[in-house]
Amino acid sequence: MSRALQPDEELVELDAEAVRTWCARAFDALGREREEIDAINVYPVADGDTGTNLYLTAEAAHRAVEAVFAASGPDTAETVRAMAHGALLGARGNSGTILSQLLRGMATVLADGCDGDHLARALAEAARAARQAVAHPVEGTILTVASAAAGACAAGGPLVRVARDAYEGAATALTATSGQLDALERAGVVDAGGRGLVAVLGALLETVTGRAPDRAAPAPLPPAAPREKCAGEDGPAYEVIYLLEADDAAVDLLRSRLDALGESLVVVGGDGLWNVHVHVDDAGAAVEAGVEAGRPHRIRITHFASDATPAPGRGTARGAGSGTDGAHTHRYGTDDGYAHACGTGDDAARAARGERVPRAVVAVVPGEGLAGLCAEAGATTVRTRPGEPPAEDELVEAVRRAHAREVVLLPNDTDLRETAAAAAERVRAEGVRVALIPTRAAVQGIAALAVHEPDRRFDEDVVAMTAAAGATRYAELAVAEHRSFTSAGVCQAGDVLGLIEGDVAVIGKDLTETARTVLDRMLSAGGELVTLVVADDTPPGLAADLEQHVRRGYLAVDTTTYHAGAEAPPLLIGVE
Repeated sequence: MSRALQPDEELVELDAEAVRTWCARAFDALGREREEIDAINVYPVADGDTGTNLYLTAEAAHRAVEAVFAASGPDTAETVRAMAHGALLGARGNSGTILSQLLRGMATVLADGCDGDHLARALAEAARAARQAVAHPVEGTILTVASAAAGACAAGGPLVRVARDAYEGAATALTATSGQLDALERAGVVDAGGRGLVAVLGALLETVTGRAPDRAAPAPLPPAAPREKCAGEDGPAYEVIYLLEADDAAVDLLRSRLDALGESLVVVGGDGLWNVHVHVDDAGAAVEAGVEAGRPHRIRITHFASDATPAPGRGTARGAGSGTDGAHTHRYGTDDGYAHACGTGDDAARAARGERVPRAVVAVVPGEGLAGLCAEAGATTVRTRPGEPPAEDELVEAVRRAHAREVVLLPNDTDLRETAAAAAERVRAEGVRVALIPTRAAVQGIAALAVHEPDRRFDEDVVAMTAAAGATRYAELAVAEHRSFTSAGVCQAGDVLGLIEGDVAVIGKDLTETARTVLDRMLSAGGELVTLVVADDTPPGLAADLEQHVRRGYLAVDTTTYHAGAEAPPLLIGVE
């Protein structure tokens, strides 16, 4: 975060630290207002997830900005571009996709200058780019609020005045949206996406003035009314979202094809990487159109009719939100996407009272950091230390400690499979239903835990977790203890070994360089998400360096980093 402004001190330019602060405050503001925005979401689909989608989009932008600061001392241009690129990769839902394009439009101008006049031009370009990205712009939406913000500050001037004029113009336009769309007027609410944009501009005003804008107390929500347009009944049945690598000409053709297939079409991005959002009845045709246009990534399909609207006041964990992940709920780059999936608050309390819980996960993990992370997600953990794999009795005791009727066991080590199988047989004899998923590395266990859903049938849960683990290729970096012959040649004591799927593939002298080489080899076969698990004794900045390497060389690949703590391999890598 940037330094706090002194009393009566105001910024005259948006430097890199100010952009970083704005991004963090926008993320925080959307987090505070997420549930209220979800509750007023009635257009274009009353699925109650606009606040969550905006929050997750802002989170992705925030992560991207923090990553460039961890790797180097970025200038303003690098920071605003990272913010926009992160939002593009993590955009969720209709409003989140539009927000990412607003940020991209601003970035193209702020990269050239960051005073008040540039901010005014940036907001104008943002509004123009967002409208261009939407196939059929509608007034009374986030687009209206964005245009009003740009119009209110069009005269330019000092940075503070431009930011204040933009915020006030947006807030005024937001109030008027309730009379611009029948759906909003009937519900007695303002546009949800527009309210989210006002929160983002409020965070900007707070950043440049040091004072949060006055916010009116939220109006009481109207009583629930019958939904006159229920998605999947009067509107298209599916929401389809994907990242797409394609050239401009192919995307122009794609827009036309998708526009004929459905509605709520938004295509944002540029420079070869796009985020596509559309509501359709034929989800397969929408995906096929993307395949013909280029290379789609991170395809998410939501069946609206089966997507329950979250109740106001009920939280949704990061990365496991209600709306856009739908039937495909794998992590898509969230830091802790599996924490929600385990849903262990009630189960933990029941176990503490000595009651059996319906289902539990037991995971073998290296390092106290990963053990703590998995435990927070609800898993019962067994620590493994270098040269000290857990014995059969330890695994049996861990399953008993989970105190569940059904247990999923993740050994996370090829050499532990027989030990884990023997432990599972012993516990089955005690009446516990145990499924052993043959995970061969901790990153495969993380992927399996990410899709664990204790509320679905046991067999279905095990199949989903097994598929997620199997789709994760893994690597490990180690240091050779003595001279040896390997599949990659002869190594000397002290050499860095890059093992891919258990075999030595790279021999190097430097941990960071060897890790880059291993990553390049793994990503040459494709991938959408890289998981890094870093031990305490690795060189400072290793994770940030590798994140930057992926970001520069692989546009559509996201990176998540976990800290394993002490007594863990220097680096574990997973590619999904």
